[in-house]
Amino acid sequence: MDLISNILTYIRNGNLSKNTSVRLPYLKTTLQLVKILKNEGFIQSFVISKKEESDEQAYIDQIVVFLKYEGRNRKPILTNLKRISKPGRRIYVNSKQVPQLLGGLGILILSTSQGIITNKQARHLKIGGELLCSIW
Repeated sequence: MDLISNILTYIRNGNLSKNTSVRLPYLKTTLQLVKILKNEGFIQSFVISKKEESDEQAYIDQIVVFLKYEGRNRKPILTNLKRISKPGRRIYVNSKQVPQLLGGLGILILSTSQGIITNKQARHLKIGGELLCSIW
């Protein structure tokens, strides 16, 4: 099971069905990805909510992501979310190989020693890492 692919699929499906929000499982990786999407302006906002499960009376944390659309036709801001490095084929780049996406309009998300960051931040910090996904 690939967590990042699942997260991207939840968001992609929410966008295609023009939902106002999407619920994601609360994990450290998910939170970092959602923070990047918020900082880059691809989503409206997000909140962390507790959902009470009736069977065991346990609390399950979730991240509710509010999606962003433009115009009367509700055209999604996120037009493409693509997984690059997969569990069967990891793709790594060094600091000099960090690519630029669509002339800076899109972002690449990397997993580095400094955490999960964008390609712009990786170029600024001069560090490389694993290419996780591309977003535009």
